[in-house]
Amino acid sequence: MNKLLSVTRYAVVVPALASILGALLLMAQGSIEMVMVVMQAISNELTLKESIVDVLTAIDAILLGTVLLVIGYGIYELFIDAEIDVPTWLRVDDLDDLKSKLIGVVVAIISVVFVGVFVDSNRADDVISYGVGAGALVVGLAIFAYATKKETPQGKTSKGK
Repeated sequence: MNKLLSVTRYAVVVPALASILGALLLMAQGSIEMVMVVMQAISNELTLKESIVDVLTAIDAILLGTVLLVIGYGIYELFIDAEIDVPTWLRVDDLDDLKSKLIGVVVAIISVVFVGVFVDSNRADDVISYGVGAGALVVGLAIFAYATKKETPQGKTSKGK
């Protein structure tokens, strides 16, 4: 029975690979969009505000791709191979590490989306509602991160790597 249960951990290979594929797709689309924005800006087809909004939209796709990449690597590292060759900052030793990394990237995405709304003159009326919503979400994530911090053996709280 133990052998059977230990084999089931490999079920996460498919979602981990799907997450990584989704990350690559979003990063590629964001990069292509960025190149197109640069070309349109050079040919004077876009105003400054349009360029800013389009650049932020492309960055948003790239950041979302980063979230999916962190999830894919983190799940694979937690369940399949803890010795996967990733940068030190991307090492995931437990679910708390993955959680803290994801919260950081989500806050960055929220910031990019808010700046895009702030700059977009067509959505000027939405700035306050987006700002309050973004602020509430960031505060909620901070409270969640603080409330779920685990204690280390020395009695100190752990911090994300």
